[in-house]
Amino acid sequence: MSIHVHRARVARVVLLACLGALVLVSCGIGRRSAEGAHPTRRDAPSVPRPTQPTAAPSTTPPTTTTTTAPSASGIVVGPGPQSVYAVQTQPPPGSCHYRMSGTYPLPDPHCTPGAINPQVTRGTLASTICRRGYTSSIRPPESVTEPEKVASAAAYGYTGPFHDGEYDHLIPLELGGDPNEPANLWLEPNDRADATTTENSKDSLERRLNDLVCSGGLSLAAAQQAIATNWVAAYQAYG
Repeated sequence: MSIHVHRARVARVVLLACLGALVLVSCGIGRRSAEGAHPTRRDAPSVPRPTQPTAAPSTTPPTTTTTTAPSASGIVVGPGPQSVYAVQTQPPPGSCHYRMSGTYPLPDPHCTPGAINPQVTRGTLASTICRRGYTSSIRPPESVTEPEKVASAAAYGYTGPFHDGEYDHLIPLELGGDPNEPANLWLEPNDRADATTTENSKDSLERRLNDLVCSGGLSLAAAQQAIATNWVAAYQAYG
Protein backbone atom coordinates (compact mmCIF):
# COMPACT_ATOMS: atom_id res chain seq x y z
CA MET A 1 0.00 0.00 0.00
CA SER A 2 1.30 3.34 -0.90
CA ILE A 3 1.74 6.14 1.54
CA HIS A 4 -0.86 8.20 -0.29
CA VAL A 5 -3.53 5.52 0.00
CA HIS A 6 -2.84 5.01 3.70
CA ARG A 7 -3.09 8.71 4.39
CA ALA A 8 -6.41 8.91 2.55
CA ARG A 9 -7.94 6.15 4.66
CA VAL A 10 -6.76 7.74 7.92
CA ALA A 11 -8.19 11.05 6.84
CA ARG A 12 -11.57 9.44 6.05
CA VAL A 13 -11.70 7.71 9.45
CA VAL A 14 -10.88 10.95 11.22
CA LEU A 15 -13.51 12.78 9.18
CA LEU A 16 -16.20 10.23 10.02
CA ALA A 17 -15.31 10.39 13.70
CA CYS A 18 -15.54 14.16 13.69
CA LEU A 19 -18.87 14.06 11.90
CA GLY A 20 -20.24 11.62 14.53
CA ALA A 21 -19.07 13.81 17.36
CA LEU A 22 -20.68 16.84 15.79
CA VAL A 23 -24.00 15.01 15.44
CA LEU A 24 -23.98 13.98 19.11
CA VAL A 25 -23.08 17.47 20.29
CA SER A 26 -25.73 19.02 18.09
CA CYS A 27 -28.47 16.68 19.41
CA GLY A 28 -27.52 17.33 22.99
CA ILE A 29 -27.65 21.08 22.56
CA GLY A 30 -31.03 20.88 20.82
CA ARG A 31 -32.50 18.71 23.57
CA ARG A 32 -31.33 21.07 26.32
CA SER A 33 -32.63 24.06 24.41
CA ALA A 34 -36.02 22.43 24.00
CA GLU A 35 -36.23 21.53 27.68
CA GLY A 36 -35.24 25.03 28.72
CA ALA A 37 -37.79 26.66 26.43
CA HIS A 38 -40.71 24.40 27.39
CA PRO A 39 -40.59 23.35 31.05
CA THR A 40 -42.94 20.56 32.04
CA ARG A 41 -46.07 21.17 34.30
CA ARG A 42 -44.28 19.42 37.10
CA ASP A 43 -41.63 22.15 37.11
CA ALA A 44 -44.15 25.06 37.08
CA PRO A 45 -44.20 27.06 40.34
CA SER A 46 -47.30 26.67 42.53
CA VAL A 47 -49.43 29.85 42.73
CA PRO A 48 -51.66 30.15 45.83
CA ARG A 49 -55.34 30.82 45.16
CA PRO A 50 -56.60 34.19 46.42
CA THR A 51 -58.80 34.03 49.52
CA GLN A 52 -61.99 36.03 50.04
CA PRO A 53 -61.57 38.90 52.53
CA THR A 54 -63.30 38.39 55.86
CA ALA A 55 -66.13 40.86 56.39
CA ALA A 56 -65.44 43.30 59.21
CA PRO A 57 -67.87 43.10 62.12
CA SER A 58 -70.63 45.72 62.02
CA THR A 59 -70.18 48.66 64.35
CA THR A 60 -73.74 49.96 63.83
CA PRO A 61 -75.79 49.54 67.03
CA PRO A 62 -79.09 47.66 66.71
CA THR A 63 -82.12 49.81 66.21
CA THR A 64 -84.26 50.07 69.29
CA THR A 65 -87.32 51.57 70.09
CA THR A 66 -88.44 53.12 73.28
CA THR A 67 -91.93 54.01 74.80
CA THR A 68 -92.92 56.14 77.77
CA ALA A 69 -93.46 53.66 80.59
CA PRO A 70 -95.33 54.25 83.83
CA SER A 71 -93.29 54.75 86.98
CA ALA A 72 -93.53 52.43 89.98
CA SER A 73 -96.62 54.37 91.11
CA GLY A 74 -98.23 54.14 87.65
CA ILE A 75 -97.74 57.83 86.82
CA VAL A 76 -97.01 58.36 83.13
CA VAL A 77 -95.41 61.19 81.16
CA GLY A 78 -98.02 62.91 79.02
CA PRO A 79 -97.52 64.84 75.77
CA GLY A 80 -97.63 68.20 77.54
CA PRO A 81 -99.35 71.42 76.43
CA GLN A 82 -100.57 71.58 72.82
CA SER A 83 -101.12 74.56 70.56
CA VAL A 84 -104.41 72.96 69.50
CA TYR A 85 -106.14 70.39 71.71
CA ALA A 86 -108.22 67.50 70.38
CA VAL A 87 -110.90 65.52 72.19
CA GLN A 88 -109.26 62.42 73.68
CA THR A 89 -110.82 58.97 73.85
CA GLN A 90 -111.83 57.96 77.37
CA PRO A 91 -111.98 54.46 78.89
CA PRO A 92 -114.99 52.34 77.84
CA PRO A 93 -118.29 52.93 79.69
CA GLY A 94 -118.48 51.13 83.03
CA SER A 95 -114.80 50.10 82.96
CA CYS A 96 -113.68 52.40 85.81
CA HIS A 97 -114.69 52.22 89.48
CA TYR A 98 -114.51 54.80 92.24
CA ARG A 99 -112.79 53.97 95.49
CA MET A 100 -113.82 55.63 98.71
CA SER A 101 -111.75 56.87 101.65
CA GLY A 102 -114.45 57.62 104.16
CA THR A 103 -116.78 60.00 102.34
CA TYR A 104 -114.09 61.12 99.87
CA PRO A 105 -113.90 59.67 96.34
CA LEU A 106 -110.67 58.39 94.80
CA PRO A 107 -110.17 57.52 91.10
CA ASP A 108 -109.59 54.05 89.70
CA PRO A 109 -105.78 53.71 89.44
CA HIS A 110 -106.15 51.50 86.34
CA CYS A 111 -108.03 54.26 84.51
CA THR A 112 -106.54 57.35 86.12
CA PRO A 113 -103.03 56.74 87.50
CA GLY A 114 -101.97 60.34 86.88
CA ALA A 115 -99.81 61.91 84.17
CA ILE A 116 -97.24 64.69 84.31
CA ASN A 117 -96.40 67.55 81.98
CA PRO A 118 -92.82 67.02 80.70
CA GLN A 119 -92.26 70.80 80.52
CA VAL A 120 -92.53 71.12 84.31
CA THR A 121 -89.34 70.07 86.09
CA ARG A 122 -87.42 71.15 89.15
CA GLY A 123 -85.39 73.46 86.92
CA THR A 124 -88.39 75.14 85.23
CA LEU A 125 -90.60 75.87 88.26
CA ALA A 126 -90.07 79.63 88.10
CA SER A 127 -91.19 79.82 84.47
CA THR A 128 -94.05 77.32 84.74
CA ILE A 129 -96.20 76.45 87.77
CA CYS A 130 -94.72 79.17 90.02
CA ARG A 131 -95.47 81.88 87.46
CA ARG A 132 -98.84 83.60 87.67
CA GLY A 133 -101.07 82.80 84.71
CA TYR A 134 -99.20 79.68 83.59
CA THR A 135 -102.01 77.18 84.20
CA SER A 136 -104.55 79.34 82.35
CA SER A 137 -102.25 79.45 79.34
CA ILE A 138 -102.16 75.65 78.96
CA ARG A 139 -105.72 74.67 80.00
CA PRO A 140 -107.73 72.98 77.21
CA PRO A 141 -110.92 74.80 76.09
CA GLU A 142 -114.42 73.68 77.13
CA SER A 143 -115.12 72.58 73.56
CA VAL A 144 -112.62 69.79 74.27
CA THR A 145 -113.16 69.11 77.97
CA GLU A 146 -117.00 68.99 77.92
CA PRO A 147 -117.33 65.96 75.59
CA GLU A 148 -114.44 64.32 77.45
CA LYS A 149 -116.25 64.93 80.74
CA VAL A 150 -119.40 63.21 79.47
CA ALA A 151 -117.37 60.20 78.29
CA SER A 152 -115.44 60.06 81.59
CA ALA A 153 -118.73 60.08 83.52
CA ALA A 154 -119.89 57.08 81.47
CA ALA A 155 -116.57 55.30 82.10
CA TYR A 156 -116.97 55.76 85.88
CA GLY A 157 -120.72 55.17 85.95
CA TYR A 158 -121.27 58.64 87.43
CA THR A 159 -124.95 59.48 87.95
CA GLY A 160 -124.67 62.69 90.02
CA PRO A 161 -125.29 66.25 88.84
CA PHE A 162 -122.84 67.73 86.36
CA HIS A 163 -122.92 71.25 87.82
CA ASP A 164 -120.91 70.20 90.90
CA GLY A 165 -119.03 67.17 89.55
CA GLU A 166 -115.56 68.25 88.40
CA TYR A 167 -113.68 66.96 85.37
CA ASP A 168 -110.52 66.86 87.43
CA HIS A 169 -106.79 66.65 86.72
CA LEU A 170 -105.63 64.09 89.28
CA ILE A 171 -102.19 65.75 89.25
CA PRO A 172 -103.36 69.36 88.91
CA LEU A 173 -101.92 71.78 86.39
CA GLU A 174 -100.39 73.81 89.24
CA LEU A 175 -98.33 70.75 90.22
CA GLY A 176 -97.20 69.90 86.70
CA GLY A 177 -100.06 67.61 85.70
CA ASP A 178 -100.57 66.96 81.99
CA PRO A 179 -103.37 69.14 80.55
CA ASN A 180 -105.25 66.62 78.38
CA GLU A 181 -103.86 63.13 78.90
CA PRO A 182 -106.78 60.73 79.71
CA ALA A 183 -104.65 59.01 82.36
CA ASN A 184 -104.71 62.26 84.33
CA LEU A 185 -108.43 63.06 84.10
CA TRP A 186 -111.58 61.74 85.81
CA LEU A 187 -115.10 62.86 86.68
CA GLU A 188 -114.70 63.63 90.40
CA PRO A 189 -117.88 63.60 92.51
CA ASN A 190 -118.08 66.50 94.94
CA ASP A 191 -117.39 65.49 98.56
CA ARG A 192 -119.38 68.44 99.92
CA ALA A 193 -123.03 67.70 100.48
CA ASP A 194 -124.07 71.36 100.07
CA ALA A 195 -121.92 72.02 96.99
CA THR A 196 -123.33 74.38 94.39
CA THR A 197 -120.15 74.55 92.26
CA THR A 198 -117.36 72.17 91.35
CA GLU A 199 -115.17 73.51 94.20
CA ASN A 200 -114.24 70.65 96.55
CA SER A 201 -111.73 69.63 99.23
CA LYS A 202 -109.12 68.44 96.71
CA ASP A 203 -108.94 71.94 95.20
CA SER A 204 -107.76 73.45 98.49
CA LEU A 205 -105.11 70.70 98.76
CA GLU A 206 -103.84 71.54 95.27
CA ARG A 207 -103.29 75.19 96.18
CA ARG A 208 -101.54 74.21 99.41
CA LEU A 209 -99.15 71.83 97.63
CA ASN A 210 -98.37 74.45 94.99
CA ASP A 211 -97.38 76.89 97.76
CA LEU A 212 -95.12 74.27 99.36
CA VAL A 213 -93.39 73.39 96.08
CA CYS A 214 -92.84 77.00 95.01
CA SER A 215 -91.51 77.99 98.44
CA GLY A 216 -89.12 75.03 98.54
CA GLY A 217 -90.93 73.31 101.41
CA LEU A 218 -91.70 70.20 99.34
CA SER A 219 -90.19 68.71 96.21
CA LEU A 220 -92.19 68.63 92.99
CA ALA A 221 -91.87 64.84 92.71
CA ALA A 222 -93.07 64.30 96.29
CA ALA A 223 -96.11 66.49 95.77
CA GLN A 224 -97.04 64.76 92.50
CA GLN A 225 -96.58 61.33 94.06
CA ALA A 226 -98.68 62.17 97.13
CA ILE A 227 -101.68 63.56 95.30
CA ALA A 228 -101.67 60.87 92.60
CA THR A 229 -101.41 57.97 95.05
CA ASN A 230 -104.10 59.06 97.53
CA TRP A 231 -105.19 62.67 97.60
CA VAL A 232 -107.18 62.13 100.80
CA ALA A 233 -104.06 60.95 102.67
CA ALA A 234 -102.15 63.91 101.20
CA TYR A 235 -104.90 66.26 102.42
CA GLN A 236 -104.55 64.87 105.92
CA ALA A 237 -100.75 65.18 105.78
CA TYR A 238 -100.45 68.66 104.21
CA GLY A 239 -103.88 70.31 104.28
